[in-house]
Amino acid sequence: MIVDSVPALKTIVREVWRPLAGLFVWDVIVTGFYMYSPFHAPELPLTLFGTVLALFLGFRSNSAYQRWWEGRVLWGALINASRSLTRNVIAFLGRDDLYTREIVNQQIAYVHALRCQLRRQPLDNKVTTFFPGADDALLATQNPANSLLENTGQRVASALREGRIDTIQQVHLDAILVDIANAQGGMERLKNTPLPNQYRFVPNLFTRLFCVLLPIGLVATLGIATPVGSTLAGLMFLAVYAIGDDLTDPFGNTAHDLPLSAMTRTIEANLLESLGEPAPPPLQPHRGVLR
Repeated sequence: MIVDSVPALKTIVREVWRPLAGLFVWDVIVTGFYMYSPFHAPELPLTLFGTVLALFLGFRSNSAYQRWWEGRVLWGALINASRSLTRNVIAFLGRDDLYTREIVNQQIAYVHALRCQLRRQPLDNKVTTFFPGADDALLATQNPANSLLENTGQRVASALREGRIDTIQQVHLDAILVDIANAQGGMERLKNTPLPNQYRFVPNLFTRLFCVLLPIGLVATLGIATPVGSTLAGLMFLAVYAIGDDLTDPFGNTAHDLPLSAMTRTIEANLLESLGEPAPPPLQPHRGVLR
């Protein structure tokens, strides 16, 4: 996630140079043909086309942003639930109890596993560091994060059977685990359900078609300045399309996605501090981007 108020110039150039170069070359071709050819294209209703396209792209960008924001809300719920689970386990069992440390460390391993799953990455060593008892069969399941959450539920059930907690406390802890499972389910829904194909194909087609027609409709007015004016105008529409495309999947690993690594580090630090152990420092942005 870009956290600087103004993105770095290098970041902007890296993302727009290809469409910018393509637009400029096409605009130069159209302008040269207009200047040295007796044939002239009729005027096009670009204002009407541009207005309709802008409304379409704005609606698509709003839909994409809603997905991005919902992903952030779900991660916020997971952070709160992780803190609540830790606070209640410590209150019920004590900070130095073996069950307490197992459940809290397992929750840290869980959020790191969920981060890797959502980013389609292999599980990193953070999972096995905080849950060294995890065997290969557990982590090789289709949904390792869910398996870790089930294991946490089994530890709570074991504490109940041993009389370490009563049924009321067990129900309370289980309700928090349900909240965590609901948050994970919402994130998986966003990850596995892309925007409908019409939201992806049609705006892309219309945006590129508009950029092709733009210099044809402007060359009679702008003349030799058409490559500059048409390229800048077309770039605005391509940028709006790219914004919606970037926000569609909030759980990727690009500069525009949610900072899952920073949020899992926050959970890790908060839970370790609750156990009275040293906590890692928060992740800092690198070149204006927080991962």
